[in-house]
Amino acid sequence: MRQPSKPIPVGIIILLFGFCFGRANAQTNPYHMLDNWAQLPPGRTLGSVIGVDVDREGHVWALERCGGNTCVGSDLDPILEFDPSGKFLKSFGARMFVFPHGLYLDKDGNVWATDGKGEGGKGQQVLKFSPTGELLLALGKRGVAGDGPDTFNAPSDVVVAPDGTIFVADGHGEGTNARIVKFTKDGKFIKTWGKFGSGPGEFGLPHSIDIDSSGRLFVGDRDNNRIEIFNQNGEYLGEWKQFGRPSGVFIDSHDNLYVADAESTPKTNPGFQQGVRIASTRDGIVKFLIPPQELPADAVYNRPLAPGEKPVTRTASIAADSMGNLYGAEGGTRSLRKYIKD
Repeated sequence: MRQPSKPIPVGIIILLFGFCFGRANAQTNPYHMLDNWAQLPPGRTLGSVIGVDVDREGHVWALERCGGNTCVGSDLDPILEFDPSGKFLKSFGARMFVFPHGLYLDKDGNVWATDGKGEGGKGQQVLKFSPTGELLLALGKRGVAGDGPDTFNAPSDVVVAPDGTIFVADGHGEGTNARIVKFTKDGKFIKTWGKFGSGPGEFGLPHSIDIDSSGRLFVGDRDNNRIEIFNQNGEYLGEWKQFGRPSGVFIDSHDNLYVADAESTPKTNPGFQQGVRIASTRDGIVKFLIPPQELPADAVYNRPLAPGEKPVTRTASIAADSMGNLYGAEGGTRSLRKYIKD
């Protein structure tokens, strides 16, 4: 069980940014990458891998888009389980998703996944599965986009507090929602907060969410290049901008904070390099940076490379096991990679 940490006063959170910004790019990388770690069944290839998490047994779970960048028309399972060596164990979820997006494993090993689009009477939901693939709970209306207490519009991620309270990061940019939705453990609506914008407590794109041992919520507001911090009642506690353009946020049992940035460019976030930044939720000081790793020229990419552009890793979601190993999910390169600390 996690031991509570003392919350940081809002003023200190804001003041820390000036110190942390200068450390956000110039850090050492104590990890080396294992490519081709995930061993798939014969004939099976990964699609866009958009989510990753680790259960208490050290098994790695991945959420991918059915061998491509959508699950529409596919009979493939988007939820896959691997052992620590990368051996494939099982999969499930076929014909239940449109556009898989966020993945979370709760303390009981249940698998939560968000479906960020709607089509053909499916999607726009948050689904809870048992570890064997039994559907236990569905939040939202199948295939219906909305901003009410029982609908979502592009739910990006989900996290569950130790007492079972559910928090959904609902929205994926302009034209969708931009809010956090809170439910009881049984899926009953409690409240929502946030709106589209760039001010305190507003969201450009609430792409990822996790919770630390003191119960604070860390929301990766990707389009505003920041992490926003809230208590569980939605009170705004502060923001951190030293983590680049956060696509994935993961907090381990020791309050180590891992933030995946696959989107920073000189145009979208000047001065920031893509990669995985590692800090603590207690002070936000970036200690390590895993920069993009160069890939073979024939590496799979979801888009054509620009003239002179080299293929590199682009980690969109990150998770850590109890041994300190990291697992990176990549949508753009359709990969699941393991990183081992030197």
